[in-house]
Amino acid sequence: MRQFFILGLAASALGSALQAQEATNSGIKLSELLPYQKAFTNLPAEKRENFIKHQRESSRLFSEKRIIETLEALKLAQKEFDRSPETWNLRGSCYVEMRAFEKALACYAKAAEITGNNPSIQFNIAEIYFVTHEWQKAHDALEALLDKLPENRPDLARISEFKLMLCKLKIGEEQAARELADKYDFLDDSPYHYFAKAALAFERDDVTEAQEWIARAVRIFRDPAILAPWRDTMVEYGHIKSFYGNNQ
Repeated sequence: MRQFFILGLAASALGSALQAQEATNSGIKLSELLPYQKAFTNLPAEKRENFIKHQRESSRLFSEKRIIETLEALKLAQKEFDRSPETWNLRGSCYVEMRAFEKALACYAKAAEITGNNPSIQFNIAEIYFVTHEWQKAHDALEALLDKLPENRPDLARISEFKLMLCKLKIGEEQAARELADKYDFLDDSPYHYFAKAALAFERDDVTEAQEWIARAVRIFRDPAILAPWRDTMVEYGHIKSFYGNNQ
């Protein structure tokens, strides 16, 4: 499930405690920081340093897929400062790896509570609903998210719209889903067009046509990193289990 935003991938969007310290060192006024960032800068220097050390260690461990050790490092970081959205977001991503989705959702909700309506965290919340097949909740979360996405994140916008299209199919809004499927053509810089057509073919039980659309996407967008979120979305949705293998 590569779509989830983890520490490092979206640190700038989340606004890190470390960035808060660097900002104040650069002369940025305390009044310009977010409340949790202000709280971090008010900690004793030793607690700030310990938090940053454990936070960086947790990020390193997660990148190596050492999930249990990541959780232990996060526990140490949160002992120093428990109002960091990064640590709650990363804890949620650990639980996603363990497929403990209720725990992951609670962590993402905590991160959202700290930051407000942050698009990266809101995406993670919507993704939890999507992978647990709570289609109406996923639909509503994705619709709300699309109004908040920054213009410099077209990749996130496209995959969110694709997920929204699939949710609409599940909740019976077929006409709206088809309109979304036709929103972008083959000239778009994302695989949206091809996977949207594949999804509609799967809905018609035309597996051959669906596989042809996916094969075209693979030929055109050769980078596995670009294709992975789209493939994973289809796997979690359940359409391409027989094509790629087990959807877990």
